[in-house]
Amino acid sequence: MARIAIVTGGTRGIGEAISLALQAEGATVIANYAGNEAKARDFSERTGIATSRFDVSDPDAVQAAVDQIVESHGEVDIVVNNAGITRDGTLLKMSYEDWKAVIDTNLGGCFNLAKATFSGMRNRGWGRIVNIGSINGQAGQYGQVNYAAAKSGIHGFTKALAQEGAKFGVTVNAIAPGYIDTDMVAAVPADVLGKIVAKIPVGRLGQAEEIARGVAFLCSERAGFVTGSTLSINGGQHMY
Repeated sequence: MARIAIVTGGTRGIGEAISLALQAEGATVIANYAGNEAKARDFSERTGIATSRFDVSDPDAVQAAVDQIVESHGEVDIVVNNAGITRDGTLLKMSYEDWKAVIDTNLGGCFNLAKATFSGMRNRGWGRIVNIGSINGQAGQYGQVNYAAAKSGIHGFTKALAQEGAKFGVTVNAIAPGYIDTDMVAAVPADVLGKIVAKIPVGRLGQAEEIARGVAFLCSERAGFVTGSTLSINGGQHMY
């Protein structure tokens, strides 16, 4: 029987690549999205992957969506917490609203979806949770105190939850992407992007599919002895 997987932010960019990679591995994938109905519909028509609209920062909405997915598709075996937003600015210019929005979505979203699915995984003796962190959660980034704090929190969340799930067959891991060729990075001014690429030892941006391959491995049977780990996929830009 196919594993049931939820990928948040799963219809665009890295999330789309992850959804397709898990589908290729035989999983039944449900791709979450926040609000763009037209793009979600196009994604579903192109890929045959079902979509589910809910706000990952809203615990009640997450629980209701999971309940509906379980009713329609079956118990959830795989969770990929990929949804994230940015509200960049230096600390002195950052509003409380921008701080809270990023923390609630990027970090709170991980908690909310894990909370709604973890007990079922534990009871069935098998589960995979992969959380998408960031190089900027490892190294920090000017003007991103909210984003860096949320992503760094994801790495700690991963290690702690991994200890709770290990003896029940539930692995919890993270991937920390570097700079990936997505719409978000494409919006960076060309001169700034050039300076970023110059600091990447392999000399290029990453591809979304390269992140997706890491996720697919961590979600597979082959990764049963891997838990509490953060896999850095960043072209050598940050090593520690």
